[in-house]
Amino acid sequence: MIAATGVDESSLRYRGWRVVLACFLMAFFMFGFGLYGQGVYLAELQRAHGWPGTLVSAASTFSFLLTSVLVIFTDDLLARIGLRALILCGLSALGASTVLLALMQTPWQLYLAYALMSVGWTGMGTVVIATVLNAWFERRRGLALSLAFNGATCGGIVLVPLLLSLTGSIGFRSAMLAATMAMVVLVLPVVVVFIGWPTQTSPASGGRSSGGMSAPAHSRKTLLANAAFWTMVLPIAIALLAQMGFIIHQVTFLEPLIGRYAAGLAVTIMAAMAVVGRLSLGLFVDRLDPRLACAASMTSQAAALFVLLQSTNPTVLLVCCAVYGFSIGNMITFPPLIIQREIGAAAFAAAMGLGTSISGVVSAFGPGIIGLVRSFTGNYTSAFAMCVMLDLVAAGIVLWRPGRRAKLAAS
Repeated sequence: MIAATGVDESSLRYRGWRVVLACFLMAFFMFGFGLYGQGVYLAELQRAHGWPGTLVSAASTFSFLLTSVLVIFTDDLLARIGLRALILCGLSALGASTVLLALMQTPWQLYLAYALMSVGWTGMGTVVIATVLNAWFERRRGLALSLAFNGATCGGIVLVPLLLSLTGSIGFRSAMLAATMAMVVLVLPVVVVFIGWPTQTSPASGGRSSGGMSAPAHSRKTLLANAAFWTMVLPIAIALLAQMGFIIHQVTFLEPLIGRYAAGLAVTIMAAMAVVGRLSLGLFVDRLDPRLACAASMTSQAAALFVLLQSTNPTVLLVCCAVYGFSIGNMITFPPLIIQREIGAAAFAAAMGLGTSISGVVSAFGPGIIGLVRSFTGNYTSAFAMCVMLDLVAAGIVLWRPGRRAKLAAS
């Protein structure tokens, strides 16, 4: 067992909740700058330098794919340089990236900035957050993950509008520099003060119990041969492919039906419901079977998309977006819960890194696939119907429990 035993995880005095705060802030700025903010960069860099949208979009794709490669080695980095050092490297890389985005003049600097952003994802992204919280919590792990990952959604809700507002008043360069300074001021102290492993774990072991042995060197090879791993990774990757495709094309689909303002409102409602969904699930997910809860979330998204395709009523469409949003954030909450139960603590970081990498690569093709289907058919009906089928297939796969509980241990 990783989490400290004999402690009251429900008490606000428990140090793990301060670690949750640090992880919330990490997710807030990492997702705010590294994911949701990319739409701002696209518009502003085109406006400032006249660069084609394909150039900036290609840099975004490059960044996501590079991130998917780097996160595979998160467990190795944790063992070599330690948790706090890895997070501080990620914070430094993200800060350098946002500063470079503010000051850049040539396209090669754009790709350097996005490469640094990938390093930021490795040090401050979902794998590190899930790994450190897995070490601190046992009975309240689901709630801790839900609260921390809500920082990701809040980053989109708060940071992006703030960047747009500051850009309108003081310019893009000053806005990015000010936001970067705010990130360093808020995140650096809490990481230095709060982040660390529980006393029962060894920093050199990546959060594994100090009484145990380190994970085997061939853990990633073992994971790839583990059926339980694949029945978790594949459905999550499939569901995220459909989810990314819908999110990116949502406004384009809704605007002709309900207008630009209402389409924007739908995005806001969906993001707000993602926060509500994470908080609601976090309150009782530790008492649920994570595979069943994951399948239910995927099915609810399929149902919401199905109804969305049948109606043109603005109220119905907004309700569908709200229902869809309720499960969006939970797609990154379920994997660590399933991994801890079925893969085990010894290979947790390796499983999270490899699973996140596979899901990231697969989901990156979502927007493009949806766009191609729309181009071939001339509308979104077939494209979103495909998303419905993907969600249902994913829900079926995640319910499959091959063999007995496959828990990797050191040999």
